[in-house]
Amino acid sequence: MNKNKEVNQTIMYLKKKKKILFLTTSNRWIGSKEKPKSTILAERIAHNIGEKITIIDVTKLKIYNCEGNISGQNGNNCGVTKAVLKDIKKNPSGCHRCWGSINNKDDELWKISKELLKSDCVIFFGSVRWGQMNAYYQKLIERLSWIENRHSTLREDNIVKKIDAGIIITGQNWNGKEVIKTQKKILDFYGFNVVKSLCWNWQYTTKEDDESNESYIDAPNKFNREVILKI
Repeated sequence: MNKNKEVNQTIMYLKKKKKILFLTTSNRWIGSKEKPKSTILAERIAHNIGEKITIIDVTKLKIYNCEGNISGQNGNNCGVTKAVLKDIKKNPSGCHRCWGSINNKDDELWKISKELLKSDCVIFFGSVRWGQMNAYYQKLIERLSWIENRHSTLREDNIVKKIDAGIIITGQNWNGKEVIKTQKKILDFYGFNVVKSLCWNWQYTTKEDDESNESYIDAPNKFNREVILKI
């Protein structure tokens, strides 16, 4: 499928939704004026659709690493009722249950869960680095494990079953299709309604050995021609 068609299908689907959350997870040096390709894409789509989209740049939030409470010596302690964040402003739904948010008072994961649970659609935007999703995305998805744990291990309700979800990623030369496949499965495990037209990747080349500086310089231009300028 060509990128023009994929972008159009994404936009057409999003126009049917009422409240949408975009989570961007790729980064550049804090002093750089350059934006990651996936962030540019998220902003361009949002501009096309309008105010019903909220964009959160995950890389700008203080989010601590997952504490691994899923696999402690005493079993799975992730997402239990004792881990609820007792702050009505941060957790108005009462559903945010994460020990990392309790043990680190300045943790900002709540800024994501608060918006997420008010939305009917979420898309994760990010980049492939060394054949996997970047570190910011991985940190986020691990810290959201309590969403999955509620309905899988704890046998409680699935709080995201009515939320459509997708993932859109950019990469240079390796493994994009496999990363999409894996992350779609993860979002499915979490209980989201994973939508095919909201899941796709753009990769500069399929030549995994192409590490020439010329290709890296050309990648933003090709991305603009194939994706951004068609929106």
